[in-house]
Amino acid sequence: MSGSSAAEGADFTPWPAEFAARYREAGYWRGEPLDQLLRDSARRHGPRTALVCGARRWTHAELDAQVDRVAAGLVRLGLAAGDKVVLQLPNVAEFVLAVFALFRLGALPVFALPAHRRSEIAYFCSFTEARALIVADRHGGFDYRSLAREVCAELGDKAALTHIIVVGEAEEFTSFVALDAEPVALPAPAADGLAFLQLSGGSTGRPKLIPRTHDDYYYSVRASAEICALDAESTYLCALPVAHNFPMSSPGILGVLHAGGCVVLAPDASPDTAFPLIEREGVTITSLVPPLALVWMEAAATRRGELSSLRLLQVGGSRLSDEAARRVLPVLGCHLQQVFGMAEGLVNYTRDDDEDALVIGTQGRAISPDDEVRVVDDDDRDLPDGEAGHLLTRGPYTIRGYFRADVHNARAFTADGFYRTGDIVRRLPGGYLVVEGRGKDQINRGGDKVAAEEVENHLLAHPAVLDAAVVAMPDAYLGERSCAFIVPRGEIPRAMEIARFMRERGLAQFKLPDRIEFVTHFPKTGVGKIDKRALREQVAQKLSAARAG
Repeated sequence: MSGSSAAEGADFTPWPAEFAARYREAGYWRGEPLDQLLRDSARRHGPRTALVCGARRWTHAELDAQVDRVAAGLVRLGLAAGDKVVLQLPNVAEFVLAVFALFRLGALPVFALPAHRRSEIAYFCSFTEARALIVADRHGGFDYRSLAREVCAELGDKAALTHIIVVGEAEEFTSFVALDAEPVALPAPAADGLAFLQLSGGSTGRPKLIPRTHDDYYYSVRASAEICALDAESTYLCALPVAHNFPMSSPGILGVLHAGGCVVLAPDASPDTAFPLIEREGVTITSLVPPLALVWMEAAATRRGELSSLRLLQVGGSRLSDEAARRVLPVLGCHLQQVFGMAEGLVNYTRDDDEDALVIGTQGRAISPDDEVRVVDDDDRDLPDGEAGHLLTRGPYTIRGYFRADVHNARAFTADGFYRTGDIVRRLPGGYLVVEGRGKDQINRGGDKVAAEEVENHLLAHPAVLDAAVVAMPDAYLGERSCAFIVPRGEIPRAMEIARFMRERGLAQFKLPDRIEFVTHFPKTGVGKIDKRALREQVAQKLSAARAG
């Protein structure tokens, strides 16, 4: 076990020895650090294009060589193995260079998102005792150098943070370009040690930090690349924020580089940005969250020709409705792969040879034969297949505890090491999972349980509904009622028409939305998911104002 903070607890909860031995014996853990991925791709696929960022391009060999030079530059700054470095970059090539350079050095990236601001970044730097912060100069109209100054002022001189590295115009800070240095010999990091810290996907409070090892993450990447049939001809468009687990490793940029393919970085996921890149670079695979998939399908009606090279669209982050899933192939002209996973570990995929019913109606099955999946009731009693319950899991790439979070870990993990994911799922024969929503998305309407995503699926079948999100709203009589936020496709339909449509689909009366709010767009989290916490707050405030009036 690595070091610890007396205030918060252990940095890293290792797998019990008997589990670690089993995973090594099975060949999941191979004792290879993650930077070996790039070494191997450079050796096997050296002259092939590996990375495209705007007009800049690198082959696998060039990328590997440049990572050596950036790693040497970090050493020259005084960074060393075990140091934490908060990485807050948009979808630019320097993200890839920095990540692999830190892997090569044995330092730990702490993955922040471009949407984070002073509160989050100062917390990440302080809590992890980060030695450096890497940011862009400006992105999306925001000046990250000013943010860095605010963070430094808040943390003060006693903080571990000693270096601010800027991609672009650095001003008084260190320029990323200045990291270029003659390569130096570096010892390989321990594969069973920490590789990086990711952020949990929770939408309330400060995110927990997820400690991933080289061994466990590399296995997830290799297995994902195999399941997705990646090879040297694969070209992946990274349209989601690159630091998020989904576009990084499922199979994402790491899986594509492992397979010898090409990664194309998109500055954003809008059709106006992404579609020309798909056409220009011959993109074969990309990944989206459901709201973006809906936007792409709307745009594709008049721009399908730009998508002719696209073979596979992965959709994950939250459940894609059955209605939307059916439209992917006829509208976008590519196959759909549903992905359900979490930065803490477990990843599920539908497979290329699955029946249509599984691809459309499930979120796939787990990567590994040693992924242990339980579906339990409120008292942790196992439920039979077909019944909805809480998802618990443990396995060769699912963490055994958050970083420095002993108190939270006691709630988030069972005594025998199963992670409480917070998801409500049904398991079908063959291990396929149907995600019914998050535990907090299950509305308890006077004792009747309403699964938000079930209602959303019916709403999305209405021709006038572009997107929908159902949340709980407080009610003095029933405890909770349901509120549906709807983005209309054009003219706003009448609420009575929506209710009649849902009744005609055979939906139980208690599942019909008690309130409908029509909006032009949804608030989003930093990775593009619908921010249901914000929607719950919005409707609660409206109800409170109405009562006060």
